[in-house]
Amino acid sequence: MELIKVTTEVVPHVALVEINRPKEMNALNIQVITELVGALKEMNSDDRVRVVVLTGNEQAFAAGADIKQMAEKSEAEMTASDEFRIWDEITRFPKPLIAAVSGYALGGGSELAMMCDFIVAADNATFGQPEVKIGTIPGAGATQRLTHAVGKSRAMELMLTGRFFKAQEAFEAGMVARVFPTSGFMEEVIKLASEIAARPPIAVQLAKRAILDAYEMPLAKGLMEERKKFYSTFSTLDQKEGMRAFLEKRKPNFTGQ
Repeated sequence: MELIKVTTEVVPHVALVEINRPKEMNALNIQVITELVGALKEMNSDDRVRVVVLTGNEQAFAAGADIKQMAEKSEAEMTASDEFRIWDEITRFPKPLIAAVSGYALGGGSELAMMCDFIVAADNATFGQPEVKIGTIPGAGATQRLTHAVGKSRAMELMLTGRFFKAQEAFEAGMVARVFPTSGFMEEVIKLASEIAARPPIAVQLAKRAILDAYEMPLAKGLMEERKKFYSTFSTLDQKEGMRAFLEKRKPNFTGQ
């Protein structure tokens, strides 16, 4: 059974990547993440794909990590295997990666969603970092990414209690970009992804990288990197086409060059 399903025929330039462990509420294990990383590498080398949407099903985006795989492991075994190392590959994917969250996104599922460039949630979505309830802490980035997203005080409250929170609270806190009704959710997500896919792909990827730089660099360095990326767009055909179309009051035709 494939743990990751990939569909590229829904709309032009948008790939749909689906976590496929419905009986386990899409619980994440090393096999799922390995397949996901492999799928993203294929999408990166496919020029037809400009935007990727990562999703689960209506009941669960991913309801945490597969506890059975780690419950009896020792510190030495966890350190030696370092299974979260492969998760880092997801954050290196250069094209826009949207998490479409319906149902539960808990523990590692919430962390996986936060690794994406932004999260779009159905109004039935439930997030949470309940690791403290089973004697551990988040290990795939929540202490860092959730804190960046919602601030220290709220991140402390959420992770020290392990409480679940709904899509609207996640949106109001800044963790989620958009909330759509569960009915017709994926249609709205695909529409949003298509809007991004219609933009010039080189500029989109540069903008993504520049935004990520804001989290990783001091302000002065980030501003200089932004300026370099801005100037580099003037070597692309899409920049010429975009500005000419603006001046000629017509719709641009972006080719990714």
